[in-house]
Order: sequence, then structure tokens, then C-alpha cells
Amino acid sequence: MYDWANSAYNLVITSTIFPAYYTAVTTQKENGIVTSDIVSFFGIKVKNSSLFDYSVAAAYLIIALISPILSSIADYRGNKKLFMQLFCFTGAISCCCLYFFKGSTLELGIICSSVAALGYCGSLVFYNSYLPEIALPAERDKVSAQGFAYGYIGSVILQLICFLFVLKPEMFGITDDSFPPRLSFVLVGIWWAGFAMIPFAKLPKGTALPQEPGGGILSGGFHELRKVWEQIRHLPRLKTYLLSFFFYSMGVQTVMLAATIFGSKELKLETGQLIGAILIIQLVAIVGAYAMARLSDRFGNLQVLFFVVLIWIGVCIAAYYTYTATEFYIVAAIVGIIMGGIQSLSRSTYSKLMPPTHDTASFFSFYDVTEKLAIVIGMFSFGFIDSIMNMRSAIVALISFFSIGAIILYRAMKTTDGVQEA
Repeated sequence: MYDWANSAYNLVITSTIFPAYYTAVTTQKENGIVTSDIVSFFGIKVKNSSLFDYSVAAAYLIIALISPILSSIADYRGNKKLFMQLFCFTGAISCCCLYFFKGSTLELGIICSSVAALGYCGSLVFYNSYLPEIALPAERDKVSAQGFAYGYIGSVILQLICFLFVLKPEMFGITDDSFPPRLSFVLVGIWWAGFAMIPFAKLPKGTALPQEPGGGILSGGFHELRKVWEQIRHLPRLKTYLLSFFFYSMGVQTVMLAATIFGSKELKLETGQLIGAILIIQLVAIVGAYAMARLSDRFGNLQVLFFVVLIWIGVCIAAYYTYTATEFYIVAAIVGIIMGGIQSLSRSTYSKLMPPTHDTASFFSFYDVTEKLAIVIGMFSFGFIDSIMNMRSAIVALISFFSIGAIILYRAMKTTDGVQEA
């Protein structure tokens, strides 16, 4: 149910309405023709799409730096649910504050969207760490997939509600074009915080560990990461898998975060077309998440992940040569099938390969830091190449990320560490 709650943010804020609204209010047009996409952010002139990429990268860099500290505190004091709640409500309130984002308040919009991203990915550090506590190893693929499936269903429901306001404002007597998307941001915040109350009422608080973290509170988290790394480096399969996860995550997350702006700027798609494409992704992803869980039972997690990463390479190549709405929809459908699968399977594979431990928050902090640093590099690379060339050229970088990830993942398939198989 937390996936149900927070996936509304992931769909509306990162994938559909906010990117489309952001592009609209930061692009100057005359007679329907774009005359400028350069904006001023605290006096700094930058391309609007690059600013969006940089702001997301900055948010994920911050969480990568602070999550080890917080995870350490959560493990030793047994209060990870409290931190999960803190990040959840911070993100939800920030979404509501996006109501005040207009063309004249660009700085406010970027700051609020970045803080919302902090809340989202910060809460996931603690949320993901519950998986090995509430599910046996044989159940984790299914439970992880079910979480993502619930998230896709819940987010689509809210997206359809927002869809009505955005595309049919006259039905509600709305005359201000900026009001429907800004109302959507508020609805996301309410949905996120409201439905999160269900898992918060059910999830265990956590059990305090007998020892305090070494090196004090500020350095304790990084001390814990070193301890986790000392265990991981003696597990060749897990170590190789994490390196592969690092590279292919650069591609996966960047595609998800930049897809809408790519469709808007490169393909000139209208808001309705973009939202339709993302809805296709979300609906197909439900099937994809369950299908990957079933395939992993038959063929093994790493084998299925390797196959999925190869498909991602094909998707990026297809996206490079995509020029029409129909082609965009076809690529979106394929992305939907593999998006939910690779996310849920990556999480459950890590939980199955990691050694038995009570330091689940610290272990998943290592996982999340790996993912967040990958997103930082992926989004920054995409934004930088876009700023000096264009978004289509930036896709080439994504192809290279996936290719490196596939090669390393193939090595992980051939490696054994004597702990667990996945």
C-alpha cells in the first residue's frame, strides 16, 4: 500500500503532468513556434530541460549522502518507520506547495520539486529495507512485484482523475489553464500522505540493536556502509551484481525521468498524447512486474534481468530513431513491460543475494546509495549532453550504460559466492 501511495508522485510529478507543465511554462512561443527554451534560475541562464535534469540529479545526490547516516541511526535505534514517515510527509507537503509554481516562480517550482524528490527517494531507503523482514526468500520476488503492481494501479487511478481536470477543464468551469495541473500536484500530496497511513499503521516499528554505531552519529552511517562493503566484497556474485545494477540503473531511471520532456521537446507531442503514452506504460507495467516474477521462478533472477537489460538496449536504439507519436506509443508499451519487471526484480534479487542480517536498513542503504549515485550520473550526463547537443544525442549515453551493465551482469551469472543463488 505504500507503493499505492507514493507511486502517484512518481507518475504525476516525475513522469507526466509536472514535466509537461514545467516545459510549457518555461518555453517561450510565438504563433505556436518555440522562440526560446532558456530560463534564468537565480540569475543563471540554462536550458529548461537541462535545469530539470540537474535539479533531479542534485536531489538524488543529497539523499545518497545523507541516507547512510539516517539508515545507521534507524538500524541502531529501531526507528526506521519514523524516518520513512518523515520523508513521506516532507515529499507530500512539497507536492502540495507546487500549487504556487508558475512561470514567474521558477525557483520555487524547482526547489519544491527537488524536495519532493528527496522525500520520495528518502522514504524508499527505509521502505525497501522492510522486504527481507516481512517476506521469506522464496516470497520476495512475488511480494516485490505485487508492491510495484499496486503502485501502478493506484497511480493510474489518480492520474485519470487529474487527467479529467487537465484535459477537460471546461467540465468544471475552470478558465485558468494553469489551475488544473497545479491542482493535480495538491491531489498527489494528499493521496501520498493519506494512503501512506495504511502501511504506517501495519509495518513494524523496528528493533533497536544492542550496540551504538561506531564513530558517532555523523560518521556511523558511513562506518556501517564500510561494514556492509566488507561483507559484500567477500561475496563475488553479489558484488558483481551490484556493479551491473549501478550501470543499468543509470539508464533505467534516466529514461523514466526524462521520457516526457523528450516527447514534448523532440517529438512535439501534446500533453494529452504524453499522458496517454505514460498511462500505457503504467498499465502494461502491472503485467510486466508479475511476468518477470514468474519468469524468475523458472529461469532465475539474474538470467531474466540479463534478458531484460538487452531489451532496454533495443528500446534506447528504437527511441533514437523515434519521430512520430505512434512510434513513441510502441516504445512506451515495451518500456512498460520491462520497467516494472526490472525494478521489482532488482530489489528482490538484492534481498536474496545479501547475507542473513539484522542490519537491513544499512544493507538497503548501500543498495539505495548505489542506485541514487547511478541516477545522479545518468541524469547529469543526459542533461549535459542535451545542453551542448540535443536529447537525441544523449540517448547514445544511455545505450552505453545498459551495454556495460549487461556485460557485467553476464559475469555475475557465471559467478558463485556460496551464499545464495538468485
